[in-house]
Amino acid sequence: MNQKEALGILDQAGARLEGHFRLTSGRHAAVYMQCGKVFQHAGFSETLCKELASRFSNIDAVIGPAVGAVIMSYEVSRHLGCRNLFTERENGVMTLRRGFGLKPGERVLVVEDTVTTGGSVKETIAVCREHGADVAGVGSVVDRTGGGNPFDVPFESLLQIAIPSWTPEECPLCAEGTIPCVKPGSRPGL
Repeated sequence: MNQKEALGILDQAGARLEGHFRLTSGRHAAVYMQCGKVFQHAGFSETLCKELASRFSNIDAVIGPAVGAVIMSYEVSRHLGCRNLFTERENGVMTLRRGFGLKPGERVLVVEDTVTTGGSVKETIAVCREHGADVAGVGSVVDRTGGGNPFDVPFESLLQIAIPSWTPEECPLCAEGTIPCVKPGSRPGL
């Protein structure tokens, strides 16, 4: 799958939104990739996650941060033939709950729908390592990092896309004041 095909699936699902958005990082942007719209379609989910899974091997478990990567974690693990789990916040701290656990030495793939700064993924990697797991890599549908790898493990994505973002003080959309800023992501309080 090439970048154009991946973007085509995202566009078919209506995942590329235009407006004025506050990102999880706190930065503002005029374009937001709402991958949740992709994962409401089993066919799109299967296609994207099968491709991402094909880029990794010898994985014992796939894990992603809730909420955005729960479906993705399941679907990637299905194609890799391994179990899946997810991290979630408890009192503001990323953790494993619901009886989930990892074994020392288990090879784990961390997945996330969209990576911008990589904050949630880094927290999930830390949880995996606290349990002694070996993080084999990170996979995402959308990479908004600007082409860098913010992780200390291999990073694969289906689509690298440069979407300008600004601090609230630098944001031209805020300066215009014509389009209200909305927070479409899954993490409240930013």
